[in-house]
Amino acid sequence: MTTVRQPALVIMTSLKMIIRNLRLVEYAKESGVTPVLLFTQGGDEKRLRELMADPGHPLSALGDLCPVADPSPASTIAGVQPVLRRYDVQGVLSCGEYYVEAAGVLAHLLGLPGSGWPAAAVSRNKMFQRTALPDLSPRWQAIHPGDRDGLDLSADAWPGPVVLKPVSRMSSSGVRALDSVDEVAGAVAGYPEHETLLVEERVSGPEYSVESLVQGGEPIWSGITEKLTNETGGPTFTEMRHTVPAPEPAPGHFAELSRVHAEVLRRLGFRDGIAHAEYRVTEDRVVLMEVAFRIPGDGISALWGLATGGSVEERLVDLALGRPTSYPEARRRVRHLFLDHPHGTLVDIRSKGAEVSWTTSDERWPELPPAEPGAAPRCCAVMTPRVPGDRLGPIVDSGERSVSVIVDAPLDADIDAVAERAAEDVEIITS
Repeated sequence: MTTVRQPALVIMTSLKMIIRNLRLVEYAKESGVTPVLLFTQGGDEKRLRELMADPGHPLSALGDLCPVADPSPASTIAGVQPVLRRYDVQGVLSCGEYYVEAAGVLAHLLGLPGSGWPAAAVSRNKMFQRTALPDLSPRWQAIHPGDRDGLDLSADAWPGPVVLKPVSRMSSSGVRALDSVDEVAGAVAGYPEHETLLVEERVSGPEYSVESLVQGGEPIWSGITEKLTNETGGPTFTEMRHTVPAPEPAPGHFAELSRVHAEVLRRLGFRDGIAHAEYRVTEDRVVLMEVAFRIPGDGISALWGLATGGSVEERLVDLALGRPTSYPEARRRVRHLFLDHPHGTLVDIRSKGAEVSWTTSDERWPELPPAEPGAAPRCCAVMTPRVPGDRLGPIVDSGERSVSVIVDAPLDADIDAVAERAAEDVEIITS
């Protein structure tokens, strides 16, 4: 007798990441496929099984779990074999950075829609991106673990500030601005000995990310996100603000940015899914900072959901399953603003506006229903990934941020004023 296997969608992620994008799980089940969550063995498994058994939590829609040894393609392909025997796997996607390459490899091996194996590998390594796209990149040089003692960087050949960054980290971890290459040798000593680093020219200019939904190698939608970091206050580049859609300084200002982004996707051979690429726009060129073929970080997918009225997660499931899809244009402007905080031990967070969502202890992001295009400005959410007792200090990377607000307003409204009012309504109490 032949056993009919249920159709399934493999979602590669972690508990920390999936709580931002729970609609992936719900929509997969609504679409008639079993959502299977693949994750790295460890502390998540017990809690994931508890949430699967809780009918009040969105993860109760999960049909199965698949723990693997680590996110590498080899470990992932080995660990997913029982799932391939039990289910008819019809789609694969990565939620978050760590499984991007593994998801690309598995989709390729199964003949399913995906980023493509080469594109997935390039997505996980900034040095690969610089090598593949030299004309769109800043000037750069790799610093390999075995070459650190013999660095040959002349200030005459590298005038001006530079940036030092690891090739395979995420969330701005380890990215540092230096006044000149004379500081590189001393700064390199602070990184783990095994880590490959890049030294790059410091590119000045406003920064944007471009999100694209792509099917069969053709973009079906792209949106530009304005990005602001804390670089003016120190040597780090932590993202502190995202605005969608990005306000265009003048008509036609984004034409070259859009052209370069389309060229990046074409030359890297990206096939199916979502692309998130970050750029600096100078007076005379658009420079690629990095590209990632996965759901954008922070709340960017949620921001576009509020701006357009359409769920990004639902489209990602459609793309992974090879189903035709489309995405609406923006009808409101949305901002995600991360707040500065006093240093000390977190006691409480209070808000006069939206209720505070403690996303780590709640194990979910708040629901963010879109508003009508002309509805009044509002504070949609006040969120924190922290818990009382956490130590709040300098914001040197994304993991050190504490509280953020999400606001939206009509496209012609003053989003700066809306965000400032929401921030003023939040009190961060430390001891």
